[in-house]
Amino acid sequence: MRLERLNYNKVKVFLTYDDLKERGLTKEDLWTDTFKVKQLFREMIEQASKELNFEPTNSLSVEVFSLQAQGMVVFVTKQYAESEEYNQADEEEQELYEDFIEMQVMLDESDDLFFEFQTFEDIIQLANRIVDHYNVDSMLYTYDERFYLLLDYEQLTSIEIGNVIAVLAEYGNPSTITKHRVHEYGKLLVEREAISYIVNIFS
Repeated sequence: MRLERLNYNKVKVFLTYDDLKERGLTKEDLWTDTFKVKQLFREMIEQASKELNFEPTNSLSVEVFSLQAQGMVVFVTKQYAESEEYNQADEEEQELYEDFIEMQVMLDESDDLFFEFQTFEDIIQLANRIVDHYNVDSMLYTYDERFYLLLDYEQLTSIEIGNVIAVLAEYGNPSTITKHRVHEYGKLLVEREAISYIVNIFS
């Protein structure tokens, strides 16, 4: 589970399917209001509080983006400003915050292995990690000051796909922008075998 703070009241969480499996959950479980799902969101908020100083309020919005190959991207947003009264609430009241979660499914599943990276250096490090281990074609784009890598994973086994996703998640996040939008409005940097090209040029 990887967390990133986007602004004062919003964090992004990336969950692989292995993360869900470790907690006894499937992706279908996330569309239901079960005890395990509430525990998962509670764990997210507690980790965000510890790592990112993101303190929950009594109203949270949870947007879930299901990405078929990669896992889940979850955006958690505080709906109201924190109050002194809430910060001073007793432990029992704070343990009830998960009951206020509003869950919204915002995006259909995507079959693309399409990741977003903040810097080109992230791409270089990623390429060096996987170039000698996995036979996968790839395309590299840039759009809105970010970099996007589209991988063709049809030649990979399910285990290899999981391994590749785990490495991708160390350096970037699954894109919530479609490949079609990036292709139309962004700039194509490398059309074929982008990973090999980057290693040959920059390593």
